[in-house]
Amino acid sequence: MSEPVEGTAERPLKPLAKLAIDLGPLLVFFLAYSRFDIFVATGAFMAAFLVAIVASWLLTRHVPAMTWFSGALVAVFGGLTLFLQDETFIKVKPTILFAMFGLILGFGALRGRNYLKMLLGAAMPGLSDRGWALLQQRWALFFLLLAGLNELFWRAFATDIWVHFKVWGDTLLTFLFALAQFPFLKRHGLKLE
Repeated sequence: MSEPVEGTAERPLKPLAKLAIDLGPLLVFFLAYSRFDIFVATGAFMAAFLVAIVASWLLTRHVPAMTWFSGALVAVFGGLTLFLQDETFIKVKPTILFAMFGLILGFGALRGRNYLKMLLGAAMPGLSDRGWALLQQRWALFFLLLAGLNELFWRAFATDIWVHFKVWGDTLLTFLFALAQFPFLKRHGLKLE
């Protein structure tokens, strides 16, 4: 059996670096859109997402599955947006991403498999199985709500409003939703250090 290569083990990511990797491409998209147009912003978003994936790998020797999935959607829908010069594709990408997350978590709940626990188990020690099951259901419904909101905003409002919702609205909603889960998590055994 071969020994692991030195320096290739997964390393933890510092919180500020994780925030930059997670939100950096979105901020690049917003800044490019505020100076240029949706097509330049889409190209900048694609490039920034690639940089985020490479940075994640260089800093941790790991790229999370959700990041790969998101990156694939950005590449496909961003590429279609640029190739066809049709902003519909980049606007629909969040709907598909959120709907997929919601459906995957919901499918896991129906099958008795907790995909959220598989993904975040180490980050939430002490959370009971009942807590994990309810948390997975809550996130599944929340992601489906975000998918619906994205559909509403891109279909009913101008691109400027959709961009602001995409960058600030769903990011803020996600943060507030996650924060609102803490009392529930503590009731179900979460041990905070």
